[in-house]
Amino acid sequence: MSSLETLTVHGLGRVAEPYRDIVPPIHLASTFERAADGSYPGGRLYARDGSPAYIEAEEVLRQLEGGAQALLFASGHAAATAVLQALDAGDRVVAPRSMYWALRKWLLDLAGHGHIQLAFYDNTDIDGLRAQLAAAPTRLLWIETPANPTWEVTDIRAAAALAREQGAMTVVDSTVATPVLCQPLALGADIVMHSATKYLNGHSDVVAGALVTREDSPLWQRIRVMRNLGGGILGPFEAWLLLRGMRTLHLRVRAACANALRLATELETHPAIAQVLYPGLPSHPDHAVVAAQMRGGFGGMLSIRLKDGEAKARDVAARVQVFKRATSLGSVESLIEHRASVEGEGSRCPPDLLRLSVGIEPADDLLADLVQALAG
Repeated sequence: MSSLETLTVHGLGRVAEPYRDIVPPIHLASTFERAADGSYPGGRLYARDGSPAYIEAEEVLRQLEGGAQALLFASGHAAATAVLQALDAGDRVVAPRSMYWALRKWLLDLAGHGHIQLAFYDNTDIDGLRAQLAAAPTRLLWIETPANPTWEVTDIRAAAALAREQGAMTVVDSTVATPVLCQPLALGADIVMHSATKYLNGHSDVVAGALVTREDSPLWQRIRVMRNLGGGILGPFEAWLLLRGMRTLHLRVRAACANALRLATELETHPAIAQVLYPGLPSHPDHAVVAAQMRGGFGGMLSIRLKDGEAKARDVAARVQVFKRATSLGSVESLIEHRASVEGEGSRCPPDLLRLSVGIEPADDLLADLVQALAG
């Protein structure tokens, strides 16, 4: 059997008839013809219910994560919100304190309007999580690891086991780790979520999301209904671009990991930097957990905190020449962002922090760019 790397490079390797296309065609149809007896011999009713444009990308993702089924969505946020919309009114959700700010904001809004009960736990505190899960009946545990933008690492195996003991399902946002480095389903998670906009696509030209489930379940079927009725579907061309981007996933992720580790190691002793936040550093408090949980690298994301505070952080971001000042992460080009100002009021991000999405450029170029910016 071919490796997962070969599977991904070939996009399943299917060849389309009648022309024997190496690149899969794009299925643009929004609706599909019935037979004379009213049946659907092509197996499709309407694109919102499941376009054939999704077949290859969903199957590649399913196999990469070792899951039973996969679903594509219009964005990572659409994927995450479909999970939450599939819950019953008043269900309790336990979520990490450090997580993607927009989803955290939406969780708080849901709780504020009485749609869910919400409790938070410290990302790395397994004992605290145990107490939080036991405090009240819980339907869903949300994990984000490494956690944006301070990159704490949650022990997925331990956390998922605690959730299972309490009858809760576990969803892991594995956007930063990617299936190249970590497979949460194998560690006990029930569903893994990706903002496919990021590493899966990897070229800053698609907004997409994905969910992969370990097994079919009533919750999963409800999520499928939420995608259909909620309309958070991906366009055919975007699905095609996502599949194309995934063909280089393993090479891109490994290159970004190597660059990020090099930058983190070099910057850790820079006199202008107070702290480098990168789980691949032996000095990181979660290094032992991440070394056991992630294979082949520690991710392409890191953050730096400046000794001279917010003004210096903003100045460094203004002075870079190779890094691009832009939101998002996980693409071939390197990005830098003063995260607190992007998140705005209510942000938990330290104001002296710069988030770096390390791309695949030569590490020497990236390091030289940061050093000159820090010297200003």
